[in-house]
Amino acid sequence: MNKEAKTVSTMGKQIEHESAHLHVSGNAQYIDDMALPVNALHVALGVSSVARGKILELDLCKVKEYPGVVTVLTSADIPGENNFGCAVKDDPIFPESQIDFYGQPLFAVVASSHLIAKQAAKLARVQVEEEIPIFDIREAIEKSNFVLPPVAMEKGNVEEGFASATHRLKNSIKLGGQEHFYLEGNIAYAIPMEDGELTIYSSSQHPSEVQHLVSHALNLPAAMIRVECKRLGGGFGGKESQPAWFAIIAALAAKKTKFPVKLRIDREMDMTITGKRHDFEMDYEVGFDATGKILSFDVMMASRCGFSADLSGPVNDRALFHLDNCYFIPNLRAISYRCKTNTVSNTAFRGFGGPQGMYCIEYAIEDIADFLKVDPLEIRKKNFYQKNMLTHFDMPVEDIIIDDLVSQLVASSQYVERRQKIEKFNQHNKHFKRGISLTPVKFGISFTATHFNQAGALIHIYTDGSILVNHGGLEMGQGLNTKIRQIVANEFQVDFSVVKMSATDTSKIPNTSATAASSGTDLNGMASQNAAQILITRMKEFLANKYQLSVSDIVLKNNQVHLGDQTISFEKAVQECYVGRISLSATGFYATPKIHYDSKTRKGRPFFYFSYGAAVSEVVVDTLTGEMKLLQVDILHDVGQSINPAIDKGQIEGGFLQGLGWLTSEELWWNPKGKLMTNSPSTYKIPTAFDWPKEGKINLYASSGNIENTIYKSKAVGEPPLMLAFSAFHAIKHAIRGQVGQEGILHLVAPATPESILNALNTPFGLV
Repeated sequence: MNKEAKTVSTMGKQIEHESAHLHVSGNAQYIDDMALPVNALHVALGVSSVARGKILELDLCKVKEYPGVVTVLTSADIPGENNFGCAVKDDPIFPESQIDFYGQPLFAVVASSHLIAKQAAKLARVQVEEEIPIFDIREAIEKSNFVLPPVAMEKGNVEEGFASATHRLKNSIKLGGQEHFYLEGNIAYAIPMEDGELTIYSSSQHPSEVQHLVSHALNLPAAMIRVECKRLGGGFGGKESQPAWFAIIAALAAKKTKFPVKLRIDREMDMTITGKRHDFEMDYEVGFDATGKILSFDVMMASRCGFSADLSGPVNDRALFHLDNCYFIPNLRAISYRCKTNTVSNTAFRGFGGPQGMYCIEYAIEDIADFLKVDPLEIRKKNFYQKNMLTHFDMPVEDIIIDDLVSQLVASSQYVERRQKIEKFNQHNKHFKRGISLTPVKFGISFTATHFNQAGALIHIYTDGSILVNHGGLEMGQGLNTKIRQIVANEFQVDFSVVKMSATDTSKIPNTSATAASSGTDLNGMASQNAAQILITRMKEFLANKYQLSVSDIVLKNNQVHLGDQTISFEKAVQECYVGRISLSATGFYATPKIHYDSKTRKGRPFFYFSYGAAVSEVVVDTLTGEMKLLQVDILHDVGQSINPAIDKGQIEGGFLQGLGWLTSEELWWNPKGKLMTNSPSTYKIPTAFDWPKEGKINLYASSGNIENTIYKSKAVGEPPLMLAFSAFHAIKHAIRGQVGQEGILHLVAPATPESILNALNTPFGLV
């Protein structure tokens, strides 16, 4: 242990990601890297080749006879609930009679090797009575085919708002989905233990949910199932609800065979059978005055949910919550349709519906600017929230900083000067056109289901002074564990290296929430701080009694404990507490205050606070090919008092780039039979490092004191930066405007692929 007195404050320090050295060297261990016992078995899935139909016969005789096959699992092998749905029990592990999407797993083959299991699965003979599938959102609305009932929200009087408006515009827009494309695919490894207990290693953002759903499927108490995960190779929401599916199948196989079982699906299978970001279609009418101030907004938003509910309820709710983005809308009416289609069940994705809601209002802002022939930034600034204005769900916007943040970014990015230069560039260049846009973000932080806003932590102090921390959050590359180590080290005033993290484990922290909703550090950081403070209080009270001092005389600082005029090392203080029979282990807990929401009235405070940001993007478009290049991006983002600026900037950069992919290059396409054809890196184009512009500037906004009592006054950073990419999308629209002129409203469909850009260039539509 390093006992030299030195400054050990870790707050605001750019400490490298705790696993960075393991990531770059290839030594970070994921579930697929775990050594298997010689008797381990492997699973492959047999899937449907139709999108909808009745199963008339499932002949698995040849599958079972294939050399190396140990057993085959179907719905008949499930002793408990045939369901892995988290919110609604409408997700069968294996269908009993009805096929609902192309690629739906019908059975699982358990064999001595992964290759044998895959080969055997192809021998199944499935006789199906095909039915006409529904793929289209509009068709689902027309047939009232929904996974959940429609939801409406309203504020003010929309009709009166329109009556007082000088101008009214209508538009219909489409917005594509998005594949998570986590580097580590879905995987589960189940080990049978004594007395029927199971240990499961699951690549999941929500181990407690995996535990509970395995419990229900196997008809076992949750206490007999332990779920553990050291780290994820990316999640982005795609490993929040659906990993339970794979864990259940692996657990069923392990329970039936009494052998360890591993289920790992390849990339094509993963992309085919797991959910995506919800694609949306939206109709809106906006009323505004002569200056562009919005007076009324009427919206129909519909999403493709797939064949089951999954997390579509809260995803679409959050889309409704974020229809306003940074803008005060006095009169708003919205209805949300959650459409049931014969496609894979869509699920959580970074932003969780918020980006889709914001897309709608940002598009409307651009339409207003086009109509009035002004810079869209003027319309944005004119409609910004002011302090304590109420949202359409009656939450006061107490911490509004967007005016100041945008003003700073306009100046630092030289937005006005660059826009003028771009106008001149476009006048003198026939085929290449440039565009620039500044878009803001206001994103609510908390789970909208209030009860998920809680977390636990467990801290052990060992007699050598080292500290082990366990919490309910999952490290998936975002730096959560690094920040937690910083928090705990700062509380005990010891070196960062003294604090270690253990794997997330349901036997240590029970009933945890998912690592999602940008809440990982907010929740688990506060719980860890609480556990640390409990231990510090115990130590101080014991030492004060032993040395005949008041508790206030005991100070932890620089790896030492100051006892009035005396000083001892932290390690010695720990040893004295141990000898004095003081418990050196404690659990911590945190529940987010203030939040509440009434799902019946659609009113309340679903978010603890808002995070803010803004970005300026400049692009160039080749009007002959439709190709686009991002030339420069300037970002100013609000993270409160940053715990680790390096990690926060990394999250901002990654979030922006992922949003850029969603809005410009990542296109999901199903063939007429419902088969996903963009199911590999060769057909689905995610952004790479080469898509980051040559000029990229990321700065953190210097927040004032107007921040809720979060962990060290920091703010969440996981999801909000993704929506900064709207600036790139609308910069493309600005570039197209440079080619087609000022008349009419442009219709650019996201993702703005070269084909989409060419369509917009060739078919601008008029005002409605």
